[in-house]
Amino acid sequence: MGHSSRRLFVIALAVLSLAGCNKIAAMTGAQGAVTADDMSLGNAASKVTVIEYASATCPHCARFNNEVFPGFKAKYIDTGRIHYVFREFLTPPPEVAAAAFLTARCAGKDKYFSVLDAVFKGQAQMFQSGDVKGSLLSIAESAGLSEAQFNACINDNAALTALNNRVQSYIDKDGIDSTPTFVINGKKLVGEQTEATLDTAIKAAAQPAS
Repeated sequence: MGHSSRRLFVIALAVLSLAGCNKIAAMTGAQGAVTADDMSLGNAASKVTVIEYASATCPHCARFNNEVFPGFKAKYIDTGRIHYVFREFLTPPPEVAAAAFLTARCAGKDKYFSVLDAVFKGQAQMFQSGDVKGSLLSIAESAGLSEAQFNACINDNAALTALNNRVQSYIDKDGIDSTPTFVINGKKLVGEQTEATLDTAIKAAAQPAS
């Protein structure tokens, strides 16, 4: 990454402690417990909850967002058929993933997913150019944040600590060790998913218990 992205490294110390963590815990019911910290879309009262664990720096997550998610959203989220929950995870470079998520949260819940979408769509170019900070600043400004607000956002130690704690919980309690990972009513699907595989899992989850 270029010199212009160095400002991001001030948030790296707490985040980097997660980079080498490969611990896998047993699956728990915590995956279905949606909290106030979760970012979500769709019908909260739906019988089916789809949780996606993803990282802003994961190319597989970006491809899912750019190629599969639009159709998935139109079919299941916009129609109220599911409750979609996005959970933030950190993959290398973790300080960049953290900065992206902090920026999305600073933009506000109403703009969170549009900022995240812009990050995923601009991910390849961001890494090709090496101008991570410039890329994220441009996205932040498009969401209505000033440069001063953006700088304060990515250097917010309390927000970073909260993010780290959430990620550690996903590792320890939910057994998440890679992205993307999907959990549909407790059923875990690891790796990129097609609309067809999600269709099958959602259909099965919607069936009444026998």
